Amino acid sequence: MKELTSSEIRQMFLDFFATKGHDIVPSKNLIPQDDPTLLWINSGVATLKKYFDGSVIPENPRIANAQKAIRTNDIENVGKTARHHTLFEMMGNFSIGDYFKEEVIPWAWELLTSPEWYGLDKNLLYVTVYPKDQEAKRIWQEKTDLPDGHIYEVEDNFWDIGEGPSGPDSEIFFDRGPAFQDLPDNDPEMYPGGENERYLEIWNIVFSQFNHLPGLTDNAKYPELPHKNIDTGMGLERVVTVFQNGRTNFDTDLFLPIIQATEKLSDKIAYDGTKDSENNTSFKVIADHVRAITFAIGDGALPTNEGRGYVIRRLLRRAVLHGRKLGIKGEFLTSLVPIVGQIMFSYYPEITDNMTKIQKTIAAEEKRFNATLTGGLVLLNNVIDTAKQAGEKQISGVDAFKLSDTYGFPLELTQEQALDAGLTVDVNGFNEALQAQRIRARAARNNNSSSMGVQNAVLTDLKVASKYVGWTTTRVEHAQVVAIIGQDEQGIDALLDSAQANNQLQFVFDSTPFYAEMGGQVADFGDILNDKNDVIGHVVNVQRAPNGQHIHTVDVLSDINSGDRVNLRVDLARHIAVSQNHTATHLLDQALRQVIGGDVHQAGSLVEPDYLRFDFTHEGPVNPSTLDQIESLVNDEIAKNSPITWVETDIETAKKMGAVAVFGEKYGKQVRVVSIGDFNKEFDGGTHANSTAELGLFKIVSESGIGAGVRRIEAVTGLPALAIYKSEEQALKAIALQLKAQKLTDTPEKVADLQNDLKAAQRLVESLESKLANAAAGDLFRDVKTINGHTYITAQLQVSGMDGLRQVADNWKESYPSDVLVLAAVIEEKVSLIVAASPDANQKGIKAGQLIKQIAPLVGGGGGGRPDMAQAGGKNAAGINDAFTAAGDFLANL
Repeated sequence: MKELTSSEIRQMFLDFFATKGHDIVPSKNLIPQDDPTLLWINSGVATLKKYFDGSVIPENPRIANAQKAIRTNDIENVGKTARHHTLFEMMGNFSIGDYFKEEVIPWAWELLTSPEWYGLDKNLLYVTVYPKDQEAKRIWQEKTDLPDGHIYEVEDNFWDIGEGPSGPDSEIFFDRGPAFQDLPDNDPEMYPGGENERYLEIWNIVFSQFNHLPGLTDNAKYPELPHKNIDTGMGLERVVTVFQNGRTNFDTDLFLPIIQATEKLSDKIAYDGTKDSENNTSFKVIADHVRAITFAIGDGALPTNEGRGYVIRRLLRRAVLHGRKLGIKGEFLTSLVPIVGQIMFSYYPEITDNMTKIQKTIAAEEKRFNATLTGGLVLLNNVIDTAKQAGEKQISGVDAFKLSDTYGFPLELTQEQALDAGLTVDVNGFNEALQAQRIRARAARNNNSSSMGVQNAVLTDLKVASKYVGWTTTRVEHAQVVAIIGQDEQGIDALLDSAQANNQLQFVFDSTPFYAEMGGQVADFGDILNDKNDVIGHVVNVQRAPNGQHIHTVDVLSDINSGDRVNLRVDLARHIAVSQNHTATHLLDQALRQVIGGDVHQAGSLVEPDYLRFDFTHEGPVNPSTLDQIESLVNDEIAKNSPITWVETDIETAKKMGAVAVFGEKYGKQVRVVSIGDFNKEFDGGTHANSTAELGLFKIVSESGIGAGVRRIEAVTGLPALAIYKSEEQALKAIALQLKAQKLTDTPEKVADLQNDLKAAQRLVESLESKLANAAAGDLFRDVKTINGHTYITAQLQVSGMDGLRQVADNWKESYPSDVLVLAAVIEEKVSLIVAASPDANQKGIKAGQLIKQIAPLVGGGGGGRPDMAQAGGKNAAGINDAFTAAGDFLANL
């Protein structure tokens, strides 16, 4: 058998299909694009769905790829079995209505057996076919030299995942020989296609030729597709195991370098690839998980508490726990990332390119978990011991929740640890504790939110119709009061017939122009008027009820009855300011994606009338010049006076329009798409300016980090932005006046001149200090003390910095008038010390570094250095003389 590396195996697959007229498609991002049905790209074909469903026609119907993928449905099996992984690579060739069985089967055989390609022994290859697919069986027999008796008919060989394309498939197996046989010959699973370790599946070819229509359950009744497709999948990790004769997928060049590096970090624990053990499982888990989190973070995902971010957090923390089992203390995963990059460099150089970002993210997350890990493990072990001693079989939900909430242990990790100890976890109790915490958190937010929470029962049953019309108007005439929500005489939440003056109650109207707080945009405020246009209530908050109505919190000024007709007026100034700032967030979002690009995605926002806040994913601070670019791009769009328009449409049409959806948001079948000229198009339900020119001006106020990989920009528009510019202008004018600059634009040059003058003055001071030091050195170097046969000099000098002390020490070295020199100075209320020792002193065993460690504590500090020169700092100037005395004592005791 050929000796091939994983990189060679991957490249050979792609090169082969390139010779068959296939376009070689690069591996796509692990985060699905425009496919909300997937958390991760989980197969080779997942990125090609648009071609198979006919929504996009490929330029070339023949495609091949090697696609990275993540599956997390059985994380707990990773490391315990030979071939379970979270991150894996699937190599495949695909035909979109082009070639079919007659071509793909001989090609597969050629790649596997030809000496020019993989060159596998044909006598070790077996195939399975669907019993009713005699065509595939015939082609295997007639178009290849597959040995007789190497075809098995298997009833399960039919690919069908529900409504849509389906068809028979043919699997190819490699016989690894008796050494890998784990079942007796007469076992019903001991055949190619059975559950055994001897016959390893290396390739699956799906003949997608039928259409599974709704209501059909018998595949014999599926109609044929008008255009038949081919979809194949060859797991790289499995094929590498064959070529490198690995006992498991982990015993190959894809994983072993990571395992070997982990061995060096462990407490002298060795990996033994010849058997299964708890230690080996830990090595495998770490190797698998660090690959997955490296690629996931490299593709823009970040650790969070939900969605794909939760997967990363769980994998990382699981790897850390297994590191502890191997005796690894502290953070270690970042040291394994470069090894992942080296292994995968030939096809995934982006890992090396993004190394700094990946390592920073992992380091921050690992450090956060390690801060609570020890305490969590102590609690978990105590909980397990207590349960066992009491004869219980289950860890309580309360304990599991405490581990999660206080120590960062995901529920799944607790379940795994419990399972290893022969216990289970009360998941229902965990969920109850989690829900109770969420209720407490909601109640703590603010009074209005608390009120909404208390009244949930009433709001849930509230079915009255209410229409929001605020996208087109800020006032409604003759709106009807359809519900008043408050408390009855017994203090129980209820629908009321009337609202008395001087109360704060909640109202629902059949039609309202008031925007309810959502999507980061704050609510509209305003007034309620009667038919005489007298103000009878102030709207001070608006929230969305469970059934979609806008619930208005109203300070009631005059009595209002259910069924009354009233006029509604939105506070126009506030509404316009909020709408303009909301438009600014869209402009900022687009500018960030255009200027920074890469992994930038919205991570939250807040739109207030006087400012806006926008959170986005990005590793590290955004430099000032980039912020200037972003700010300029937004202001350029404002100056264009681009119209802002919106349409309501179905979600698929919106996607085809190119509208950007906010990650994490859930959308119904009908969505609203807001467009800002040709610059930006997003899913959005908020209010906006009519044109960009209405914003007037955009100014970034600050940029900061709020968490691992998440940045925040705060900005203002219109008059608040102008006010900041005016304030900065006034400050600049004051500086220009001080510098006697004729024009504001001359100020930077004047500042540069001032800095040059200052540097010249500093150089002069240093020169004078040097001369003074030289002058003082003559007297200083004559003041030599002797003790125990050792000579030494001590002195406190008046210098401006440590450099002054070093200058005197350098002068001392020219003649070595003593064995030891001890100098001190008080600089800006802090003590600086220097100790120097001559070569003769060093030969006598006098080390400057040792001496300074003895005397530095007396000035309230510490230090160190070389045998010939050492320095220290401190805060206690009163201790300088004591330090000098201690230096003499040190020499006296030698």
